[in-house]
Formats: sequence, C-alpha cells, structure tokens
Amino acid sequence: MRIAICPGSFDPVTLGHLDIISRSAKLFDKVYVAVLKNSSKKPLFSVEKRIELLERCITDLPNVEVITFSGLLVDCAKENDAIAIVKGLRAVTDFEYEFQMALINKKLNREVETLFLNTNAKYMYLSSSIVKEVARNGGDISDFVHPAVIDDIKNAIDATDNR
Repeated sequence: MRIAICPGSFDPVTLGHLDIISRSAKLFDKVYVAVLKNSSKKPLFSVEKRIELLERCITDLPNVEVITFSGLLVDCAKENDAIAIVKGLRAVTDFEYEFQMALINKKLNREVETLFLNTNAKYMYLSSSIVKEVARNGGDISDFVHPAVIDDIKNAIDATDNR
C-alpha cells in the first residue's frame, strides 16, 4: 500500500489545502492529513476542532484520514508507514522554505520522499492567514473555504474579537 502524509496546521483548512489533499488521494492508496500541534503558535482553532473541520470537508475521499502529530514530521511518516510527504507550493517563497525542509527530512529519514504539488492557479494567493483576515474584516470567505466550515470560522473570529 502506497501511503502519503499531507502535513499542515490547517488553521483553518482552505480550498487550496483541499485541492492538494484531493489530488494526493488520487496518487496514493492512503493519505493521512497530519494536523500539526504547534505550541509556539496561537491558533484560531484547537487541534481537535481543526480535525473536525477537515473531516467535514473530506467526506468524499474514502482513502483520506485526518491524524495529528507533534515533533518531527519524518517520525510521523515512519509511524504511519508513509513513503511520501506531499506539500503544496503557491510561490517561489514557499519553495525555498519547503525545499530546505525536504532536505532536512531526507537527511533524517532516507526512506521518505517529499513531493511538491503546484497549487491550482486559482488558489495561488490563498492562505489560512488571508482567510482569517478577510473574515475578521467582514468579507465573504465563501470562495476560499468549504461551505461546511464557513460558520465555524465566522463564529471563531467573532469569539476572539469579542474577548
């Protein structure tokens, strides 16, 4: 079985993320969407909520499962028998950082390959940060995220802004 990992913070999951996940699901027998637990960031959503939101968005992808990890991505890949890490690239700036990470991951575990998928052109500008900023300022985020998560994002933004 050919298994891949699509890692990220997914705070929140965007249509760009879902594009990479769905394309990966066509290339591999099993895809784990690995949600990073990063204590150094202040996320909008808890890890548990990010997993729930992702699961709502991937109901049509039977070979995709959402998991969580902390620590080294290559350890997560090894624990889940993954042969590949799949990363989406939006721009040259993404490539520089992701290429560096791929080289480090290869040094740490020679058995795991990193594959880069170019983001669909219609999502090149899209990031979780942009989605949060648009929502925070009352903009329409329906072109950026799955319909199943729009209300959650708006409610979370409202809750953080009213603290």
